[in-house]
Amino acid sequence: MVFDFDLTYFPTTIDMLHGGLAAVAIVELFLLVFLLTVVVIGLVRKSTAVSPRTGKGVEPEAPKAVKRAATISERQAAVKPRPEKKPAPAPGIMKESSPDAALQLLGLMQQEARFIDFIEENIAGYSDTDIGAAARIVHEGCHKVLSAHFELEPIRTEPENKRITLQAGFDPSAVRLTGNIVGKPPFAGTLVHRGWRVTNVKLPKIAENHDVNIIAPAEVEL
Repeated sequence: MVFDFDLTYFPTTIDMLHGGLAAVAIVELFLLVFLLTVVVIGLVRKSTAVSPRTGKGVEPEAPKAVKRAATISERQAAVKPRPEKKPAPAPGIMKESSPDAALQLLGLMQQEARFIDFIEENIAGYSDTDIGAAARIVHEGCHKVLSAHFELEPIRTEPENKRITLQAGFDPSAVRLTGNIVGKPPFAGTLVHRGWRVTNVKLPKIAENHDVNIIAPAEVEL
């Protein structure tokens, strides 16, 4: 039995069978395109997630702004914080004192105790007995001046060589610490000297034409 096919035959009308076959072919074409797209996208993602040098997976690169902020944070963490500098205490206001009162006191010491004569004398050639006799005169005269023109009181009322405790807030200008000073008050120590405080000064008035620089006038005997 011989079949005779006409290969040049092309249908002029589309029946249901041919229409169905055409629809199936179109659907398969769309599916093939979709699958190819999915495969290409997967390959692209895989190539961006793999290091070209090591072949190992790498995380996606962070934005430049984030990297810059991280770098700044690392540098700030690496730098050791500098200790805060405490402001220097304000210098106290210095005031000049008039030398007149000091010169007047020196004049009184010379007048009553021959104080300048004793201090300026070279006592290397004198015996201890002679120096002791002169010191007694100077001591009596100086005590007379102090008693007449100054009222004094001890800063600490405790007896010397007694153990005392200085609480926080003590006046450093009235109590001077010596020895091994460590830590903060309260401080416990031995009272070496009670200190002195002047409570009243009664220097004589000075005449307007009196030269206080002349502690003791020169003496000429006629």
